[in-house]
Amino acid sequence: MTMSQVDAAVRDPASVVAAIESRFSCRAFSPDRPVSREHVEEILRIASCTASSTNTQPWKVYVLQGERRDALVAQVCAAHDATRANSSLTAEYGEVDGYYPSEWVSPYIDRRRQNGWTLYGHLGIEKGDKDKMHAQGQRNYRFFDAPVGLMFTIDRVMGRGSLIDYGMFLQTLMLAARASACTPAPRQRGTTAQRSSCHSSMRAPTKCWCAAWRWATRTSPRR
Repeated sequence: MTMSQVDAAVRDPASVVAAIESRFSCRAFSPDRPVSREHVEEILRIASCTASSTNTQPWKVYVLQGERRDALVAQVCAAHDATRANSSLTAEYGEVDGYYPSEWVSPYIDRRRQNGWTLYGHLGIEKGDKDKMHAQGQRNYRFFDAPVGLMFTIDRVMGRGSLIDYGMFLQTLMLAARASACTPAPRQRGTTAQRSSCHSSMRAPTKCWCAAWRWATRTSPRR
């Protein structure tokens, strides 16, 4: 900490509030509108200022663009399709355990259902339409066509407290993105196949767990 930090004043509090209140999870991006490396690095620099217990900074971020992004998307989508065609592959390619509770209770299940019904209603996906549900689910793995994807990992030795630190880091990152006219889309759609692909294509350390989050950015709404 420096004196400049102590003396710093937020000159436009309304902009901070606006960044928080205007945040939303975008599900459609313009793939032909690139985001520069410098832009992404600046957002990550700002996010790195996030507080963490005893300054452990447990986050690790992998930026995916171009061929690397496309290769990972192809691998994970192939696994997603394979699981649907052969349910016996679920154990190998299924969702990563531990993100959601083993048993849902109110009011959490009510909010989750309402969110799903509202989204699928806007998309015109009726209950039981497995083809459309599968296709929409796979949109997560395609980063909703965003040109940039961020994958987040945390070392397995870290405890639950580090997940709280990580949550603050992700929120700071999303607000920094909003401040720079980008719209983040945090997604928890993670699979064992995705984790394995991350280790191989991004050379992630074997002791790191690839968190089931993804982030994308845009420079203009999808037309």
